[in-house]
Amino acid sequence: MSGGVPIRSTRLRRALHGPRPEAVPVLVARAGALVGLLDIAAGVFPRFRHSRMHTMAEVLPGALGPFAAALSLSTGVLLLLLAHGLRRRKRRAWRAAVALLPAGALAQFTYRHSLVGAAISLALLVPLVRHRDQFRALPDPRSRWRALANFVLMGAGSLVLGLIIVSVHPNRLVGDPSLADRITHVLYGLFGFEGPVDYQGDTSWTVGVSLGALGLLTAITTIYLAFRPEHPAAQLTEEDESRLRALLAKHGGRDSLGHFALRRDKAVVFSPSGKAAVTYRVVSGVMLASGDPIGDVEAWPGAIERFMDEAKAHSWTPAVMGCSETGGEVWTRETGLDALELGDEAVVDVADFSLAGRAMRNVRQMVKRIERAGYETRVRRVRDLGETELERVRQAAEDWRGTDTERGFSMALGRIGDLADGDCLIATAHKADDQPGPYGDLKAILHFVPWGTDGASLDLMRRDRSADPGMNELLIVAALQAAPKFDITRVSLNFAMFRSALARGEKIGAGPVLRAWRGLLVFLSRWFQIESLYKFNAKFQPRWEPRFVVYRASGDLPRIGFAAMQAEGFVNLALPLPRFLRRRSHTARTCAHAVAERDVRAA
Repeated sequence: MSGGVPIRSTRLRRALHGPRPEAVPVLVARAGALVGLLDIAAGVFPRFRHSRMHTMAEVLPGALGPFAAALSLSTGVLLLLLAHGLRRRKRRAWRAAVALLPAGALAQFTYRHSLVGAAISLALLVPLVRHRDQFRALPDPRSRWRALANFVLMGAGSLVLGLIIVSVHPNRLVGDPSLADRITHVLYGLFGFEGPVDYQGDTSWTVGVSLGALGLLTAITTIYLAFRPEHPAAQLTEEDESRLRALLAKHGGRDSLGHFALRRDKAVVFSPSGKAAVTYRVVSGVMLASGDPIGDVEAWPGAIERFMDEAKAHSWTPAVMGCSETGGEVWTRETGLDALELGDEAVVDVADFSLAGRAMRNVRQMVKRIERAGYETRVRRVRDLGETELERVRQAAEDWRGTDTERGFSMALGRIGDLADGDCLIATAHKADDQPGPYGDLKAILHFVPWGTDGASLDLMRRDRSADPGMNELLIVAALQAAPKFDITRVSLNFAMFRSALARGEKIGAGPVLRAWRGLLVFLSRWFQIESLYKFNAKFQPRWEPRFVVYRASGDLPRIGFAAMQAEGFVNLALPLPRFLRRRSHTARTCAHAVAERDVRAA
C-alpha cells in the first residue's frame, strides 16, 4: 500500500528530539472543559445537584438562585470556549481562564457558601499559574468574519440550551405550552423580555435570568470579536515576492512546484542567510507548507528551523504537502518529523514523447478527431499575448471554473495573465463558430508555470462546457509538441494521489488488503477525482516522481488532511460572497498588482 512506510520512525524522532510538548496544557484544557460541562448542567438541570453527581457539582459556582444559575451557565460556556485555546497554549485563553476561575470561586463562596467548591475552582487555577510559561502561543490570523460566525453558532447554542432550560421544569409549568410558545419564550428571554410561558413560584425569574445571561454572553462575545484588533492572514509582500523570484532564478529548476511558492495568499520565512525560504498558509491551526523549500539546498535547514519556530510561537501544527523525496529527507532529518508517501507527480520528458505506438493510440485518435472538427491550437508565452486577448483569457478562465471556489494550493498559482508571470506558458484551443460566444473563438485554456529555465509545470485546465470532449488532451499534446521551440525539455502534469495503490491494486495477484484499499480510493473518486486524474496522467506515458506529506504525529494526520482539503478548495468554511463581488475583488487585486508592476518596470 502506498504511503505505508515513513521516512523516519516516530520512535527514532523521540530518541533524537525528546518527547512531544508538555501535556499540562492538554490536561488543563480537558479539566476546564469538564468543569464547563458541569457548570452548564448545574445551571440547566434543577435536579442535577441532588443526583449522585452532587459531590462533583459542588465545585460549580452558585448552583442555587437565579443569578447563580445564570453565572453557572455563563462560566460553563466560557470555559468550553476557552478549552481549545488552552489546549493550543494560547496566551489570551490563559489570561481569560485565570480571570474566570477566581470569579467562579468567589461565586461559590458568595452564593453557595461552599469553601470546598471555591477550593476546587482555585485548584484548577494552580496548574495554570504554575505552568504559565507553557501558554505563550501568539494569536492566529483572523478577521472580523469570526464575529458573525460566533453570533450564528452562539445564537444556535443559546437557542438549544434555552429550550432545555424552559422544558426542564415540567412540574412548575402553567398549562401546556406548545413548542412554538417555548421557542418564542426563549427568543424573548435572550433579549431580556418575558415570553408566553409561565411558571409557578420563582421559577419564571430563574428561567428569565438564565436566558438573559445566555443572550448577554452571545452579545458580549460577538462584540468583542467584532472590535478586537485584527490579525489578518499573512500574505506575500512585494519585497518577499522579489526575493523569492531571485531564489527561483538560481534554483527554480530543482523542484517543479517551486513557482507555486509565488501564490500571494501564502506567507514566507527565510533562512538567516536569505538563501532559502519556506512558504506556507495557516489553515484551521495547521501551518501548511507545500513542495520543497526554495533556494540553495545547503540553506534549507535554516529556513526549516525558522518555519518550526514560527509554528511553535503560534502553537500551529506543522505540515508539508507534496515535498519531493529529497525534501522529505531534509525535513525529517532537521525536525524529527515523519513523512509518508502521498502520491506521484507525472513528468513527461519532451524528447521521449511521441504520439506513435500502440500505447498512445487513444490519445492520437482523440487529437486527430478534434483537429478534423476544426479546432486549432496556439502555444505562447504570457508576455507575447496582447492585453485584449489576455483579458479575454482571464475572464474565460474565471467563468469556466465550474465551482464558486478557486481550487488548488500546492500545484496552483491562483492567477493567470499577471505581468510578473510573463514566462508562463499558455496553450489555447480555438474554433470559429457561426455564433461566437463572449470569448470569440476561444474554447479551452491550459496554463503552465516555469520550472527553472527548461521546464514547465501545469497550473490549470479550463474549457468551454460546450466544446467537444478532449480539449485537455489536445492542448497537452500541443504544449509538448511546441515545447522545443521554447527550450522546454520536461513538463510536469497533474499530481496523482495514491497512484501506487491504484496501479498495484488492479494487477493480478494483488492481496485483499491492497484490493480493499484500491476499492475505497475508487469509491472516493466519485468526489475527489483520485482515479480519473491518475488515468488521465497515465495516457501520456510519464515517469512518476513520488511526493510526500510531512507531519508531526499520526494523530495530526486527520487534521492535516482536513486543512489540506480546505487549502485545495474541496472544503470551504468561509462565508460565501456574491459572484459579482468575488469578481470585483479579484479584478481589483489583479489591476493593483499590474499597476505596481508597470511602475517598477518604468522606474
